Amino acid sequence: MKVTQVSLRPTDAAQEAGRPALTPELLAAVGARYSRNNEGLEAILEKIDPENADASVERIFRFVDYGHASIADMAPVALFIDGISLYLAYYLWTLCPTAGGQESSTRYIRLNAEGLADPETLGIPENERAAWNAAMEEAFAAYQSAVTVWEEIVRADPDVARIPRSLREDPSEKSKKAVARMRRNYAFDRARYFLPVAATTNVMLVQSARAWVNVCQYLLSHPLREANLLGERLRDELALAAPNLLRHARPLESLQKGLAVEQLTVRKWAEDRLDGVLFGANADGLLLEVFLPPQTIDPLVTLSLAFHDNRYSYIGATLRRTAVRFGWNRIAFAEIRDLNRHRTGTKYCPLLPQGFYAALDELPSPDRAARIPVGVGVMATNRAHRLLTSGEATYIYHTLLGTEFPFEHTTTADKFIYEAELRTGVGAHYRYAGHLRDILALWYERFPATKGLILEGSAEPE
Repeated sequence: MKVTQVSLRPTDAAQEAGRPALTPELLAAVGARYSRNNEGLEAILEKIDPENADASVERIFRFVDYGHASIADMAPVALFIDGISLYLAYYLWTLCPTAGGQESSTRYIRLNAEGLADPETLGIPENERAAWNAAMEEAFAAYQSAVTVWEEIVRADPDVARIPRSLREDPSEKSKKAVARMRRNYAFDRARYFLPVAATTNVMLVQSARAWVNVCQYLLSHPLREANLLGERLRDELALAAPNLLRHARPLESLQKGLAVEQLTVRKWAEDRLDGVLFGANADGLLLEVFLPPQTIDPLVTLSLAFHDNRYSYIGATLRRTAVRFGWNRIAFAEIRDLNRHRTGTKYCPLLPQGFYAALDELPSPDRAARIPVGVGVMATNRAHRLLTSGEATYIYHTLLGTEFPFEHTTTADKFIYEAELRTGVGAHYRYAGHLRDILALWYERFPATKGLILEGSAEPE
């Protein structure tokens, strides 16, 4: 695990134009000064000693005189995080959904056992490590077998991947590379369910120092060792960019107690073998609850989409004011990681194993099913469930991307529609496109006149 803080520098054009360049803390200090007088930017910059940025921060203001949170919000920090587990990357995004950033994708990159996280870093009990390593090797072997099967399928029949014939028949090098990428992605999309969540990935995020402090608080308060280590390394690197804003980057007793209660709740549900936790879901395990504004009639819902010609365009106030809760009792962690990254609202995912998905429903013929080692995933899921009921916090590292959990998202209707259009549109993963279509079907039952106004896509490859 490695964290690296990357500073921004002015462009050549900005330097030629004589524009100021400030450290993150100086930027925050200058912004904070605006709230206490109206002297303007140039007068504030005159107080800065370009040879001593830290002293200039103190000269502009005393931190005790200003609110910590508002100052830290104005200090942007970019951190690159190498070698954390797929699970911890997911958890990191739950803590900062509005950050800008990227993550190495299991949809586009072939992974192997060399990328497995170290069991000591994860906190796997020493007496369990040999068995855990053997299970992880078995999972990676299943992944490689699944990749081989799916590559054979798309090689024999490119139509299953819906690769346009015009592209396949184009002799240009660009088209050949595009076809190869689509074939590769088709196989990775369907094989990735056997990848352990303990496989490592890389994440970069850009957000304010305030947001990073909040992340550190959660990570340092978390029961998992890997989370604690990441919190420490984030704090060390954050100190390079905003040393004066770090006094709150520490474990908090309230978070420690709250996270422990959440874990105990999931354990109790596991002991009771509760079939999902999305109370109010229908017989298919789907949940959609819509809370319209007072005195709203259905024509106002339809009118809100009258000028909606792409997913970024106008949606009316009625839908912007409408609260929506939607979810699934069982959805693979591979898709949860993607759906979790939507910026709006609140996501809820109690990590209670519910089953295992292996893309067998995608096989064009049943003869290859025997070569997809679905039993590996089922055993991993059952093993995780047993460890959860025994109170072992590291049970999550025994799961695979195909392990299914409940997942719920609470947001507003305009953001729900955007997500549905995005996740069924060009380049969308087949599995979450199907999940969103299922929820849209429930929406159309409630608001039939909106069918055709919501720009539901067909998830064609790109």
